[in-house]
Amino acid sequence: MSKKRILVCLTGASGAIYGVRTIDRLVHLGHEVQLIVSRWGAETLKHETGLTTSDLRQRVTRVYDEGDLSAGPASGSYQLDAMVIVPCTMKTLAGIAHGYADNLISRAADCSLKERRRLVVVPRETPLNLIHIRNMGVLTEAGAIVIPACPAFWHKPSTIEEVVDSVVERVLYHLGVLDDRKVEWTGE
Repeated sequence: MSKKRILVCLTGASGAIYGVRTIDRLVHLGHEVQLIVSRWGAETLKHETGLTTSDLRQRVTRVYDEGDLSAGPASGSYQLDAMVIVPCTMKTLAGIAHGYADNLISRAADCSLKERRRLVVVPRETPLNLIHIRNMGVLTEAGAIVIPACPAFWHKPSTIEEVVDSVVERVLYHLGVLDDRKVEWTGE
């Protein structure tokens, strides 16, 4: 599989480990990873994992400030193969669903949709209210792939990483960077 340029965004929803594991897997697979971490994404990352945006900077090709609307990903002409927001807050999801591009994450997602590029959104919220559900429907109709962070357990995971990776594997598959899934039901 050819090397792809993937934009990974972490927002303030709980589940920063999903973003970290996604970054690590993409880098391990040899893809170019660019990163945006929102202000509250950075706080959640530090609280949940002990990592900082500076720690992630060492793992990726490039890091953008969420307020920099002059950065490459703010333009549809900037070449990305795919974008993932993992984890995605309901605020970010709502902004994208309604075209409210007030920061680089929502603007880059808007560009991904208008340029018909892969956009994967991984909301991490429960319970869901009707507004959340409708906004996910709007994004799906616009071409995004919504993968709620709902891990599988039929493969009998024994570590937190295996639980997390059941979601990450689906994300990678839908980003088009994984030809097969490690966590695939075979009926056995």
